[in-house]
Amino acid sequence: MPKERENIWNVPNALTLIRLGLIPVYWYLILTDHYYWALAVFAVASLTDLADGIIARKYNQITDFGKLMDPLADKLMSLSVMLSLTVKGILPWPAPVLLLLKEGTMVVGGLILYSKKVVVHSVWIGKLAQTVVVCSLLSCFFHEPIMKHLGFPLHVYLVWAGVALTLIALVYYINIALKLNKEANARIQREKNQ
Repeated sequence: MPKERENIWNVPNALTLIRLGLIPVYWYLILTDHYYWALAVFAVASLTDLADGIIARKYNQITDFGKLMDPLADKLMSLSVMLSLTVKGILPWPAPVLLLLKEGTMVVGGLILYSKKVVVHSVWIGKLAQTVVVCSLLSCFFHEPIMKHLGFPLHVYLVWAGVALTLIALVYYINIALKLNKEANARIQREKNQ
């Protein structure tokens, strides 16, 4: 009997799609030097991320679509902000390059597993890394007063802390993915033998 298709149309998934839709709005604002409006869009996107998780858990609206698209929307927004701040000369190039390589690895691995009907759930280190990245990126919008008062680029150090945590999270996710992939291959083999 085929598995019943899940209904993806709920509030958490709508918030995820809104977050994806805010990415081009953010890019337009930052590239036209509307920094504080861009910051506002990034802040709203971050709040929708917080809200969709709370709503999904509270009202049991967790879907495979949400498990896949929610972290993807988060990563795309974070990468957009980091790349734009790098283009503007606020952050060094290696930070977004490393984050892009890590996220590219996650997306490719996620798609391979998804093709085997496996979705990797977020783990605490991944959530911590994302939180640190978001907070560090928010601090970048205030880099001038931070530099003026502290005398050193705290925002850059915070971004590097976020990047380091995301690379540590990648190791966790690779271990989980390898285990799930092995289980999925065994399941597929069993289904073929039946």
